Amino acid sequence: MAELSFACIDVQPERYAAAPTLLFRLRVGAAGGQRVRAIALRCQIRIEPSRRGYGGKEAERLLELFGERSRWGDTLKPFQFANTSTVVASFTDSIEVDVTVPCSYDMEVTSGRYFHALEDGEIPFILLFSGTIFGDGENGMWIEQIPWHAEARYKMPVAVWREMMDIHFSGSGWLRLRRDTIDALADFRAARALPTWDDTVIAVLDKAREHTVVGDGTGEGD
Repeated sequence: MAELSFACIDVQPERYAAAPTLLFRLRVGAAGGQRVRAIALRCQIRIEPSRRGYGGKEAERLLELFGERSRWGDTLKPFQFANTSTVVASFTDSIEVDVTVPCSYDMEVTSGRYFHALEDGEIPFILLFSGTIFGDGENGMWIEQIPWHAEARYKMPVAVWREMMDIHFSGSGWLRLRRDTIDALADFRAARALPTWDDTVIAVLDKAREHTVVGDGTGEGD
């Protein structure tokens, strides 16, 4: 049976990708200098939020995801980040391979909200591997499954995530809205000849604040 080891040794943004993409560099080793013809590798990447600490502002931003800090012992559970796959070429002893992971800044996605909440530090990943190993032996080609316990951990600096997003959306973020909400914002923008969507949202917020102040004032006068 093939004895493989897996390690994640680096994560960097893919600078020339059409959309935000992370490159996970893996080192795959075969014990005893065994020759492996190929690996059809699948990788599930999860985030382990309990493996790092959080500042006060981070805790406030994570309230929607994990609840009050007093409940974190029960709520800080690993959650899904990505599923990806690749083919590892023939090697003896060890090989390094890059695995591409497309990313989203969608604030409706759990990972997007989690990343946005972090100010600094590291993002704790666990990589769970599965797939099929093809090798050469004395009796010809052999095929085995990667054992279920094959995994690796890596802590990616938050700065890497921000660098990746800044490559594609410098200083920006994304909100997913219903189509009728977008239509209403477009009408609001056109009626006031606002030059950008940022100006449109700021104008809506200003109007909401004015309404709140007037409402508070009216309440005090009653």
